Amino acid sequence: MSAATITRWTRAFVGVGVLWFVCWQLAVVAGFERSVTVVPGLWGFVFHVIFGKGYSLIPSYFESSLAFPYAPAVQLPLTATGTAALTLEAAGVEVLGIPLTAIGSFLWLAGCLVFVGSLAWTVRGNLLGRHTGTGCINAERVGVDRVANLFVPVVVSYLLVGAALPVVRRFVGFSTVLPPDGPATTHVLALGAATLLFFAVGFRVLPRFLAVSPRRPLVWLVLPAGALGPLLLVTDFLGLTTFLLGAVVQTVAITGFALAYIEMFHRSDRRRIGLYGVYAGVLCGVLAVGVGLTFAFEGHTLPGNPLDAHYRLALTGFLGLSIIGVTYQFYPPAIASIRGLDDQTASLSMGVIAVGVLLEAGGLLGENSSLERVGAVLVFVGALLYAAIIFAVFYRRYRRMPRGLTPGLNPIDRDTNH
Repeated sequence: MSAATITRWTRAFVGVGVLWFVCWQLAVVAGFERSVTVVPGLWGFVFHVIFGKGYSLIPSYFESSLAFPYAPAVQLPLTATGTAALTLEAAGVEVLGIPLTAIGSFLWLAGCLVFVGSLAWTVRGNLLGRHTGTGCINAERVGVDRVANLFVPVVVSYLLVGAALPVVRRFVGFSTVLPPDGPATTHVLALGAATLLFFAVGFRVLPRFLAVSPRRPLVWLVLPAGALGPLLLVTDFLGLTTFLLGAVVQTVAITGFALAYIEMFHRSDRRRIGLYGVYAGVLCGVLAVGVGLTFAFEGHTLPGNPLDAHYRLALTGFLGLSIIGVTYQFYPPAIASIRGLDDQTASLSMGVIAVGVLLEAGGLLGENSSLERVGAVLVFVGALLYAAIIFAVFYRRYRRMPRGLTPGLNPIDRDTNH
């Protein structure tokens, strides 16, 4: 029953993340500032999906099984409630004078500690991931799998630092020796935790989806650069030399990963619908770092509002579309139980999100508010379609269980680890 429990709570995390995605895009359409919308986007959508799939994938990638099957059940209320509190505070909502920032920060940190603690105990005898759980049929992938596993502890470090910074800054002090609040802390989580984990897990799961192997020089380039870049960026955020170096290193990491994925995609004969979402995502990532790189060069700032354009390309485009593509791989739209929700609908959802993000970025850079708003509405429509598909797949999971399977062992939830 432990497998059933983990699968059930993995799906719950993904479902909560999808709901946060819809709330995020609704907040953008409603005109809330970036400081507000980034919370449901990063803390709500990105990390809840990461937490959910992390519980199911990371132990297997370290040749283990989750030691505490109910850890996800403990964490989910903490991080979901913490995200809600942080979102309300960012939006300026007061609830009976309750210090929402303090409560939200504590809850989110507590949830991260549950996640990290349960995984650390699970892999305590294999912390560097030498044992990869790679099956004999994929023996040639062991080298890449071991390199990818090495960077999971780095991801965990960034996650703990990013989760602890608001609490330490508010209650302990040390503000003079910590990275600045706001965007710097966001980059610790978005780049150091979310993006680096996408690289590490991506170099394992995406080649299996595509049935090809990544070019090893790109693996060895992307992972160290993805680990070092966030540290350099936040050490002197929007400063001079260190920030410039960090921007260049992070550009190398994201561009290198995009090249690795695109090259694998075109060598593969597999064309499942989710793979196109990842393709669009990594292209948005290249655009995002291209815009972001201009911040590091004095006198080379783009016109309009490049900060918001960078945020939309990076969070909605790169991480958002990539996560959507991967979730469509794990939860195929073709098995949705409702007529009209299928692969074509999934293609439409990713297409309107991709076009919407580009229109938003173009409107922000070109100071065209109408274009920006059209883009935001398109992304919101895509988010609604995405949510409808995922929840239809979940609904089918309960209504049409294949005979002989326990509730936790539905084929749609199995990964391609071996």
